[in-house]
Amino acid sequence: MKEFTNTNDILDFAIAREQGAVDFYTRLSSDVSNTEMRDIFLQFAKEEMGHKAFLQKVKQEGSFELSATKIADIKIADYIIPQEKDSDKLTYPEALVLAMRREKAAYDLYKKLSATIEDPAYSTLFASLAQEELKHKNRFETEYDDYLSREN
Repeated sequence: MKEFTNTNDILDFAIAREQGAVDFYTRLSSDVSNTEMRDIFLQFAKEEMGHKAFLQKVKQEGSFELSATKIADIKIADYIIPQEKDSDKLTYPEALVLAMRREKAAYDLYKKLSATIEDPAYSTLFASLAQEELKHKNRFETEYDDYLSREN
């Protein structure tokens, strides 16, 4: 993990990651033909934009309030190996796998930041963000499982 010298470094890193997620979901929304999933990817882009705005506000104001919600990890993404693809366009299940992997990485990052940072308030902040990313991951895992069930 990147070396951080202060809380602002951590927040800048997290803000950049959230912008990357916005860009990722916006791009995925244009790559899938399933209109329902396109809408879901756009909704996730909007949620990630909200995370980014929240982190920017925390950085600017230095204070925040959180609601505690515990999400159970259903772990489907842990057992899926993405296939290499020559085409620029992803199939629907490939897009779901990519989204699951990305959300798992975001979850792992925020869990690590939560465990590493000494300030208890910021530790709680990153634990809360980890739960949000886990919620996103679970949504994609559920859709992937449902999609496979419909196709078989």
